[in-house]
Amino acid sequence: MGRPRFDPGSPVRVQFTKWGGKRHHGAALVYLGADEHGDWLGDPVGNQWSGGPKSFVSITDNVLLVPEGRGMTAMFYAAHREQAFELYVDITTVPVWEGDVVTAVDLDLDVIRRFDGTWYVDDEDEFAEHRVTYAYPPELVAAAEASCAQVVDEIRSGTTVLASATADPWKATFRDLQLRAH
Repeated sequence: MGRPRFDPGSPVRVQFTKWGGKRHHGAALVYLGADEHGDWLGDPVGNQWSGGPKSFVSITDNVLLVPEGRGMTAMFYAAHREQAFELYVDITTVPVWEGDVVTAVDLDLDVIRRFDGTWYVDDEDEFAEHRVTYAYPPELVAAAEASCAQVVDEIRSGTTVLASATADPWKATFRDLQLRAH
């Protein structure tokens, strides 16, 4: 369907599933805009993420990058004493927009960067288990592993797309939208 065309501040929804259509989690977000990296969405403090095995509430204002044509999403978090990481990359199928809803299948693997710059790949055990439990096709496994490796390479090299500075203008856009709304 291609990239969405929304005005900044428009309500949108993110919905992740697991392979086979099993619900995972989702939330209502705010469309911020787009750049060469993809579409940017705002996740306000107090936002409820639900529908999966665990519900959670956003404790900071965050921005989510939904890149075009890549099997991942990247949430950039604001510093907070209870926030353990600044970047959380979900390895997914390529996100698809249908109207004001973007969907993707969560493929378990996550690449997480802490505020001190250290990073790690999380849930490799879950990925190995779900490969069998959900009968991931070989091409899906290969795509997830390749996407994870690309994200790791980008974090190691400090590439622009996953740098905190890339998200900073979108965090400012989100703050401005919130100020205008109040």
